[in-house]
Amino acid sequence: MIRPAALVAALAATASSFAITPSFAQDTQTAIFAGGCFWCVESDFDHVDGVTSTVSGYIGGTNENPTYQNHSGHVEAVRVTYDPSKVSYDELLTVFWHSIDPTDGGGQFCDRGHSYTTAIFATDQEQLQKAKATKADVEKQLGSVATEIAMAPTFWEAEGYHQDYYLKNPVKYKFYRTGCGRNKTVERVWGDDAFKGIKDAIG
Repeated sequence: MIRPAALVAALAATASSFAITPSFAQDTQTAIFAGGCFWCVESDFDHVDGVTSTVSGYIGGTNENPTYQNHSGHVEAVRVTYDPSKVSYDELLTVFWHSIDPTDGGGQFCDRGHSYTTAIFATDQEQLQKAKATKADVEKQLGSVATEIAMAPTFWEAEGYHQDYYLKNPVKYKFYRTGCGRNKTVERVWGDDAFKGIKDAIG
């Protein structure tokens, strides 16, 4: 005879073996974009629904463990983690293109030099093909596009003081972004489509 306590335990064990993972559980995915100053790129993508985190860093150079003082050959970039059930990679590409000046091959806005040039670093072949397709579309709209598209090499996280800079130093950040002419240039290049896909005011 099975005692009541033992029966309850047996039923509980049976039930646990049929536990169902919630259908809404979804892994996040990663995208990497270089769009000039990583403070600004981070701020822009943090204002996109479905983006769960952003990290500023360096990518594309040959030296390991680059720093802000020593990242020759690298570009400033942001690693974007997102929930694909809320925002697609295609939508992130739209945000990226419409928050930079892709025609500028010498940097972005007041920041000049290779470190501030624009690029999309794909994390898989599907991202690579989508990025190339959108670049072709942008070229039809704007003409020559200087933005590089490549598979992502190692992404090196930037120093802690660069992370969430716009939140930690809002006054200095606002002064920099305005003084650098980022918003005005993007609005001139893209018109009504400037900062497409980004919610709230860009600051």
